[in-house]
Amino acid sequence: MIKSNGCVIDMKKTAVIGVGNILFCDDGVGVYVVRYLRENYLFEPAVELVDGGTAGFGLFEYFSTYETVFVLDTLSLEDEAGSIYKIPSYELLGLGGYKKTAHEVEVLQMLEMCELHDAKANITLFGIVPQDITTPKIGLSEVLKGRFELLVQTVIGALEGLGVDVVKKGSLDLDAIIELP
Repeated sequence: MIKSNGCVIDMKKTAVIGVGNILFCDDGVGVYVVRYLRENYLFEPAVELVDGGTAGFGLFEYFSTYETVFVLDTLSLEDEAGSIYKIPSYELLGLGGYKKTAHEVEVLQMLEMCELHDAKANITLFGIVPQDITTPKIGLSEVLKGRFELLVQTVIGALEGLGVDVVKKGSLDLDAIIELP
């Protein structure tokens, strides 16, 4: 439990939030990772898996009431498409130039709001440099398809580092995940 503005908040443990717009190719990668985790793995203790899509500020609750939050998103940096980054929130706040989509801007603004309210989870961004976030297309570029499993395993490794037991339960592949409603 923590106190914020005189109120006691019962902190929940861990949330994994995938953000992005699945209508614009690689921009939906965070959403696809969360769907993949939900369909293929069990977590003990339980992990809240959130399809954050383009919810933006509607995700503030997770940033302010969970102990640990992993955000999965594209990361618009000048680097090779498919490069994967694990960035803690304090470093992310210093990367103002990384944002190229509306939800990237909102993630940074939510982090800044949490700083102001002194009620912030331990937040880490798992970002992947996209090849294409502008073409209207459901699915991922070939580059991100080829790096998808590594991104998933990076997130799983971080969860295991928190003491979460991760057990494989299913075998839906990425193509099947993309077709889920």
